[in-house]
Amino acid sequence: MSTFSSISEAQTSFGFRGGASVSSVSYRYQLGRPIQFSDGVTAQTYAFVLEHFGQKNAGLQLEFQYITLGFNQENDQLAVNRTEFDYLKVPLLSNFYFGRSGRFHIKLGPHIGYLLDARDVSREFDVELTELPTYGQPGDDPKRLMYGLSIGAGVSKLFGKSTLALDGRFAYEFGDQESQDRIFDLNITTLEFTLTYLFQIREAKWQK
Repeated sequence: MSTFSSISEAQTSFGFRGGASVSSVSYRYQLGRPIQFSDGVTAQTYAFVLEHFGQKNAGLQLEFQYITLGFNQENDQLAVNRTEFDYLKVPLLSNFYFGRSGRFHIKLGPHIGYLLDARDVSREFDVELTELPTYGQPGDDPKRLMYGLSIGAGVSKLFGKSTLALDGRFAYEFGDQESQDRIFDLNITTLEFTLTYLFQIREAKWQK
């Protein structure tokens, strides 16, 4: 009963988040070799957001997010290979905020995701041992599951039942896309810069 009571007394909002994501890639083509870095991909990202505060300054945020990750790799002749990965990503974040109508917030927690599409946007040169392989060709078979951690901070402003929030977020992926041992490991990190609109659909007990 106490669980249902706390849910009924909580503040719940629903909305939309959109902005830009910038991914970065590092990898090692063999065990013991130095880490190599490759330029990432800048793309738009969108998410449906459900925000739930069971306490006045602490709650949870669940998102269903569309995001594109990837890499650009350039050889000595300035030819470019570009690969992109489209994901449905689901972050579940602890949400802490400070302030009243103008607020500062911190969000952190795990995320999982599923690969919707992998494509080689540009293939201008054949890869060598030290370079990243293809992931959008027949037979590449990239791994479908993503999982990692996200942390972010930002500011928000209340307008009656509406909230506008500006966020910066960092995400680290523990899994990688390689399924055929063509390289030893592959790591992707992401920076996101987004604007969120939320509309309150349930008023909290402490607001009454």
